[in-house]
Amino acid sequence: MSRRADIAEEVQLDMGGQLLAHADDMLPTATETQLRFLAERLTEALRDILRVAESRGRRADGSSDRFSP
Repeated sequence: MSRRADIAEEVQLDMGGQLLAHADDMLPTATETQLRFLAERLTEALRDILRVAESRGRRADGSSDRFSP
């Protein structure tokens, strides 16, 4: 089970990195519609990455501190 979680986390982190690179490329010329779409996707990626960080923190030290979205 933990191997599956590790794979899912790796995919989420990789997708977040790809999205960030895409955002860097498109920001200078993005339309308002594109910026809104990009902001929504970046918000989703940030939420996923915070979930990964929270999960890894619990596994590392057993704490239950949560990040607030």
